[in-house]
Amino acid sequence: MFPQGPVAIVVAVFLYMTVIYLVAQAKSDYSTVDIAWGPGFVLVGSLSLALAPEITIRGIISATLVGIWGLRLGYHIFKRNWGKPEDFRYKKMRENWEGRAYLISYVRIFLVQGLLMLVISYPLIMINFLPKKGIGLFDYLGIFVWLVGFGFEVIGDYQLSDFIKNRKSDDNRIMTEGLWNYTRHPNYFGEALLWWGIYLLAISVPYGWAGAVSPIAIGYLLLFVSGVPPLEERYADDEDYQEYARKTNKFFPWF
Repeated sequence: MFPQGPVAIVVAVFLYMTVIYLVAQAKSDYSTVDIAWGPGFVLVGSLSLALAPEITIRGIISATLVGIWGLRLGYHIFKRNWGKPEDFRYKKMRENWEGRAYLISYVRIFLVQGLLMLVISYPLIMINFLPKKGIGLFDYLGIFVWLVGFGFEVIGDYQLSDFIKNRKSDDNRIMTEGLWNYTRHPNYFGEALLWWGIYLLAISVPYGWAGAVSPIAIGYLLLFVSGVPPLEERYADDEDYQEYARKTNKFFPWF
């Protein structure tokens, strides 16, 4: 049962990302993959729990936490992107790849994100396919860390959305209030932190220490690849943003 379950999850993620690719290709909008990112983890969590050799309280808690995060994130990005043009990052990729975008994007955007989804979900998969009954100190600590991270992401997203909604069209101010006063990317910090919470839930299962690959991977992606760098580059010539950057930590919150 153990080998079959993870293989089924890999196949399901491959098919899921292929369908998302076809939708994005039909819409000529590769930023559709951003909407699908969170729900993809809901798919992994649901399948890993359903196919688990034994359902435990730890498995239920971890799948529920990931489900809440994934659905909330998918809805947030869907609402944010509705009726808007393709995200500038994907538009730039499409231009760079010219006539080969339909093929390159499938591999480098959709399949790669599917692979990353599996890597980041590794603690969740371990919790369900290497089950251990009962919960202990690390599990409670993991729930607490997840709640703090989720709070940073939700509150950060809400504060930014509210700021943009109430900003006048000729207002060039940048968001520097609330959580954004302590970190330039509170939502990304929160997302990285909550996966440390899921990892802590996995520590108690056999080989649980190997689940550290998950928060390390998401932290690296957000800090050095697809999260922070494109946004920082976008405002590289904005004097107000550079002044804000001199006074405010890039990622980790501080006074």
